[in-house]
Amino acid sequence: MNTLLQTHNSLLKNKKSNIRRELADQIDWSQRLIAIKGARGVGKTTFLLDYIRENCANDKSCLYINMNNLFFTERGLVSFVDEFYKKGGKLLLLDQIHKYPDWAKDLKTCYEQYTGLKIIFTGSSILRVKTNDELKDIVNVYYLNGLSFREFLNHETGNDFKSYSLEDIIENHEQIVDDILEKVRPLAYFNDYLRYGYYPCYQEEKSFIDNLLKIINLMLEFDITYLNQIELKYLPKLKKLLYIISSNVPFQPNVSKLANDVETSRATIMNYLRYLKNARLIRLLNTKDSYKDSSKKPNKVYLHNTNLLYAISPENIDQSNLRETFFYNQVAPSRLITSTDMGHFLVNDKYNFNITGNLGMSDSKIRTEDLFEAADMIERGEGNKIPLWLFGFLY
Repeated sequence: MNTLLQTHNSLLKNKKSNIRRELADQIDWSQRLIAIKGARGVGKTTFLLDYIRENCANDKSCLYINMNNLFFTERGLVSFVDEFYKKGGKLLLLDQIHKYPDWAKDLKTCYEQYTGLKIIFTGSSILRVKTNDELKDIVNVYYLNGLSFREFLNHETGNDFKSYSLEDIIENHEQIVDDILEKVRPLAYFNDYLRYGYYPCYQEEKSFIDNLLKIINLMLEFDITYLNQIELKYLPKLKKLLYIISSNVPFQPNVSKLANDVETSRATIMNYLRYLKNARLIRLLNTKDSYKDSSKKPNKVYLHNTNLLYAISPENIDQSNLRETFFYNQVAPSRLITSTDMGHFLVNDKYNFNITGNLGMSDSKIRTEDLFEAADMIERGEGNKIPLWLFGFLY
């Protein structure tokens, strides 16, 4: 216990964040069992430590623990919680819960037996939490995404721009842009964000691309293989599939050709695509009728965010690829995005978007097809033509 307390205090002193994540304002912290999921590298550990600093920095009834600690190879979580609770513990923050074998069963036991204890835990984006039979009726799940362009811009410029709903941006983008342009020129920072701004670790690593490649390999070697119980001998096939995808996105996948190139079956390719999607390495764009059916071939495949393009396949970078990937990545959280015949994306079954360069479409085409245009390299828009960068202000 003393060693864990020392680690807790040391981390609070040393691992300080320069970026406050606004998910902290959206969580109902009164809940007794809170899960924070997210892809590797988006800042879950820092998020927990920042919460402690803001709310209980000198409170001995609060304790942060990384479940990767060898302490828990011998000591069970329930036994430890019993001791912690009897000594006055009230808040336990468990990082990387998926590193502990019986995590769901033991969390439920702790929840039921120690009613005066609050537990906040983090887990991989792959981890089944809300659909877990042990936890589904008692856990509250939240998702930590990588930095939005707005969060990146706030950090780089010292501003405090707020987020907007999609409806706000569609209806009031001209006024919103005018307010932003009074303080900063967003396009001066946009290319930097596309290259390295999604993952918070960009601010502390000397070689961001090398660090991101390490994160990607950890996703493949641990998050996907271990949590999906894939034998390590199949890891090279999974890596090869990701590289093929990265070299061709955005593209309409030919599952039979992918199976032939990776030397596996069509069914395995479909499973691998789902695993890569759940790990937040790729995004699958489906039709409105098939997005709930994981057995259906996706209409199109993208990388999850633009930073991955620069890390995995820089030779496949072009402006149209960056534009579409950025839009999909920034709009997707909390919204349904499907394919459409009226542009690149259909959002929430209502808004058709075409993603264009600065020349864009003609006004007559926008009016006749009743779609919206997200246009790159423009500071201001007009009517249905909206600056692409502004969609980075959705969270």
